[in-house]
Amino acid sequence: MKENIDFNKGNGLVAVVIQDALTMKVLMQAYMNEAAFDQTVAEGKVTFFSRTKNRLWTKGETSQNYLWVKRMQLDCDGDCLLIQVKADGPTCHRGTETCFDTTESSSKGFVYELQDVISSRIDNKTEGSYTYQLYQRGINKVAQKVGEEAVEVVIEAKDNNADLFKNEAADLMYHYLLLLKAKGFTLEDIEAVLKERHQ
Repeated sequence: MKENIDFNKGNGLVAVVIQDALTMKVLMQAYMNEAAFDQTVAEGKVTFFSRTKNRLWTKGETSQNYLWVKRMQLDCDGDCLLIQVKADGPTCHRGTETCFDTTESSSKGFVYELQDVISSRIDNKTEGSYTYQLYQRGINKVAQKVGEEAVEVVIEAKDNNADLFKNEAADLMYHYLLLLKAKGFTLEDIEAVLKERHQ
Protein backbone atom coordinates (compact mmCIF):
# COMPACT_ATOMS: atom_id res chain seq x y z
CA MET A 1 0.00 0.00 0.00
CA LYS A 2 2.73 2.48 0.96
CA GLU A 3 4.09 2.71 -2.58
CA ASN A 4 0.69 4.01 -3.73
CA ILE A 5 0.40 6.75 -1.11
CA ASP A 6 1.04 10.24 -2.50
CA PHE A 7 2.81 11.99 0.38
CA ASN A 8 4.12 14.70 -1.98
CA LYS A 9 0.68 16.15 -2.73
CA GLY A 10 0.26 17.29 0.89
CA ASN A 11 3.87 18.38 1.47
CA GLY A 12 4.77 15.08 3.07
CA LEU A 13 1.42 14.46 4.75
CA VAL A 14 -1.74 12.54 3.93
CA ALA A 15 -5.13 12.95 5.59
CA VAL A 16 -6.29 10.02 7.72
CA VAL A 17 -9.91 9.28 8.60
CA ILE A 18 -10.40 7.02 11.62
CA GLN A 19 -13.52 4.86 11.69
CA ASP A 20 -14.76 2.35 14.26
CA ALA A 21 -14.47 -1.08 12.64
CA LEU A 22 -17.65 -2.38 14.30
CA THR A 23 -20.03 0.58 14.33
CA MET A 24 -18.63 2.29 11.21
CA LYS A 25 -18.81 5.59 13.11
CA VAL A 26 -16.23 8.18 12.04
CA LEU A 27 -14.16 8.92 15.14
CA MET A 28 -11.61 11.53 14.08
CA GLN A 29 -9.40 12.93 11.32
CA ALA A 30 -5.67 13.65 11.44
CA TYR A 31 -2.49 13.39 9.32
CA MET A 32 0.38 10.97 8.73
CA ASN A 33 3.80 11.30 7.21
CA GLU A 34 5.81 8.30 6.01
CA ALA A 35 7.35 7.68 9.42
CA ALA A 36 3.93 7.72 11.12
CA PHE A 37 2.58 5.29 8.52
CA ASP A 38 5.55 2.95 9.00
CA GLN A 39 5.16 3.01 12.79
CA THR A 40 1.42 2.37 12.52
CA VAL A 41 2.02 -0.67 10.33
CA ALA A 42 4.82 -1.97 12.57
CA GLU A 43 2.99 -1.58 15.89
CA GLY A 44 -0.62 -2.16 14.82
CA LYS A 45 -1.79 0.96 16.63
CA VAL A 46 -2.33 4.31 14.97
CA THR A 47 0.43 6.90 15.03
CA PHE A 48 -0.08 10.32 13.46
CA PHE A 49 2.15 13.26 12.64
CA SER A 50 1.14 16.14 14.88
CA ARG A 51 1.32 19.42 13.01
CA THR A 52 1.14 21.43 16.25
CA LYS A 53 3.80 19.40 18.10
CA ASN A 54 5.81 18.81 14.91
CA ARG A 55 6.49 15.18 15.85
CA LEU A 56 5.08 11.68 15.68
CA TRP A 57 2.12 11.21 18.01
CA THR A 58 0.68 7.83 18.90
CA LYS A 59 -3.01 8.24 19.74
CA GLY A 60 -3.35 7.17 23.37
CA GLU A 61 0.25 7.78 24.38
CA THR A 62 -0.96 9.76 27.42
CA SER A 63 -4.59 8.60 27.81
CA GLN A 64 -3.96 4.91 26.99
CA ASN A 65 -6.94 5.18 24.60
CA TYR A 66 -5.12 3.53 21.73
CA LEU A 67 -6.54 2.95 18.26
CA TRP A 68 -5.82 -0.61 17.14
CA VAL A 69 -5.71 -1.09 13.38
CA LYS A 70 -8.20 -3.55 11.89
CA ARG A 71 -8.16 -2.49 8.22
CA MET A 72 -6.56 0.20 6.08
CA GLN A 73 -7.75 1.56 2.73
CA LEU A 74 -6.34 4.17 0.40
CA ASP A 75 -8.62 6.49 -1.57
CA CYS A 76 -8.66 6.72 -5.36
CA ASP A 77 -6.31 9.74 -5.44
CA GLY A 78 -3.77 8.16 -3.11
CA ASP A 79 -3.83 11.10 -0.70
CA CYS A 80 -6.25 9.97 2.03
CA LEU A 81 -6.26 6.89 4.23
CA LEU A 82 -9.29 5.29 5.85
CA ILE A 83 -8.25 3.31 8.91
CA GLN A 84 -10.83 1.15 10.66
CA VAL A 85 -9.93 0.57 14.29
CA LYS A 86 -10.83 -0.91 17.63
CA ALA A 87 -10.71 2.01 20.06
CA ASP A 88 -9.58 1.60 23.68
CA GLY A 89 -12.02 4.10 25.15
CA PRO A 90 -13.05 7.60 24.00
CA THR A 91 -11.28 8.97 20.93
CA CYS A 92 -11.83 12.70 21.42
CA HIS A 93 -9.83 14.72 23.96
CA ARG A 94 -13.20 15.89 25.34
CA GLY A 95 -13.85 12.35 26.55
CA THR A 96 -16.44 11.63 23.85
CA GLU A 97 -16.50 8.64 21.54
CA THR A 98 -16.02 10.79 18.44
CA CYS A 99 -14.62 14.22 17.63
CA PHE A 100 -17.74 15.03 15.61
CA ASP A 101 -20.88 16.43 17.21
CA THR A 102 -23.55 14.07 15.93
CA THR A 103 -26.67 12.74 17.57
CA GLU A 104 -26.10 9.23 18.87
CA SER A 105 -28.90 7.59 16.91
CA SER A 106 -28.41 9.30 13.54
CA SER A 107 -24.68 8.57 13.54
CA LYS A 108 -25.33 4.86 14.03
CA GLY A 109 -27.95 4.39 11.34
CA PHE A 110 -31.66 3.93 10.79
CA VAL A 111 -32.20 1.03 13.23
CA TYR A 112 -31.17 3.36 16.06
CA GLU A 113 -33.49 6.06 14.76
CA LEU A 114 -36.28 3.47 14.74
CA GLN A 115 -35.39 2.58 18.33
CA ASP A 116 -35.80 6.27 19.22
CA VAL A 117 -39.20 6.41 17.46
CA ILE A 118 -40.42 3.32 19.34
CA SER A 119 -39.23 4.79 22.62
CA SER A 120 -40.90 8.13 21.86
CA ARG A 121 -44.26 6.53 20.98
CA ILE A 122 -44.24 4.64 24.26
CA ASP A 123 -42.91 7.44 26.47
CA ASN A 124 -45.36 9.94 25.00
CA LYS A 125 -48.27 7.46 25.13
CA THR A 126 -49.07 8.17 21.48
CA GLU A 127 -52.73 7.32 20.96
CA GLY A 128 -53.52 5.36 17.80
CA SER A 129 -49.94 4.10 17.60
CA TYR A 130 -49.58 0.33 17.05
CA THR A 131 -46.35 0.50 19.03
CA TYR A 132 -48.01 2.00 22.09
CA GLN A 133 -51.07 -0.23 21.82
CA LEU A 134 -48.96 -3.40 21.77
CA TYR A 135 -46.79 -2.11 24.60
CA GLN A 136 -49.91 -1.47 26.71
CA ARG A 137 -50.93 -5.13 26.35
CA GLY A 138 -47.97 -6.14 28.50
CA ILE A 139 -44.67 -7.96 28.28
CA ASN A 140 -46.23 -11.37 27.63
CA LYS A 141 -48.02 -10.13 24.51
CA VAL A 142 -44.92 -8.31 23.25
CA ALA A 143 -42.76 -11.41 23.80
CA GLN A 144 -45.37 -13.60 22.11
CA LYS A 145 -45.33 -11.31 19.08
CA VAL A 146 -41.54 -11.57 18.83
CA GLY A 147 -41.88 -15.37 18.92
CA GLU A 148 -44.50 -15.32 16.16
CA GLU A 149 -42.34 -13.10 13.96
CA ALA A 150 -39.28 -15.31 14.57
CA VAL A 151 -41.23 -18.39 13.43
CA GLU A 152 -42.34 -16.53 10.30
CA VAL A 153 -38.73 -15.62 9.53
CA VAL A 154 -37.73 -19.28 9.83
CA ILE A 155 -40.57 -20.35 7.54
CA GLU A 156 -39.64 -17.76 4.90
CA ALA A 157 -35.95 -18.68 5.18
CA LYS A 158 -36.80 -22.13 3.83
CA ASP A 159 -38.45 -20.66 0.73
CA ASN A 160 -36.91 -18.69 -2.11
CA ASN A 161 -38.96 -15.49 -1.94
CA ALA A 162 -36.43 -12.79 -1.01
CA ASP A 163 -39.05 -10.06 -0.58
CA LEU A 164 -41.15 -12.09 1.86
CA PHE A 165 -38.08 -13.07 3.83
CA LYS A 166 -36.84 -9.47 4.10
CA ASN A 167 -40.25 -8.23 5.16
CA GLU A 168 -40.57 -10.87 7.87
CA ALA A 169 -37.03 -10.11 9.02
CA ALA A 170 -37.95 -6.41 9.23
CA ASP A 171 -41.07 -7.29 11.28
CA LEU A 172 -38.92 -9.35 13.64
CA MET A 173 -36.40 -6.52 14.05
CA TYR A 174 -39.14 -4.00 14.83
CA HIS A 175 -40.81 -6.22 17.43
CA TYR A 176 -37.42 -7.11 18.93
CA LEU A 177 -36.73 -3.39 19.45
CA LEU A 178 -40.14 -3.06 21.06
CA LEU A 179 -39.36 -5.99 23.37
CA LEU A 180 -36.07 -4.40 24.39
CA LYS A 181 -37.92 -1.20 25.27
CA ALA A 182 -40.54 -3.12 27.22
CA LYS A 183 -37.75 -4.82 29.20
CA GLY A 184 -35.98 -1.51 29.82
CA PHE A 185 -33.00 -2.22 27.58
CA THR A 186 -31.56 -0.77 24.36
CA LEU A 187 -29.57 -2.03 21.40
CA GLU A 188 -26.51 -0.45 23.00
CA ASP A 189 -26.93 -2.76 25.99
CA ILE A 190 -26.96 -5.80 23.71
CA GLU A 191 -24.03 -4.44 21.71
CA ALA A 192 -22.03 -4.18 24.93
CA VAL A 193 -22.61 -7.89 25.60
CA LEU A 194 -21.60 -8.80 22.04
CA LYS A 195 -18.47 -6.63 22.22
CA GLU A 196 -17.47 -8.27 25.50
CA ARG A 197 -17.84 -11.70 23.92
CA HIS A 198 -15.88 -10.55 20.87
CA GLN A 199 -12.78 -9.57 22.87
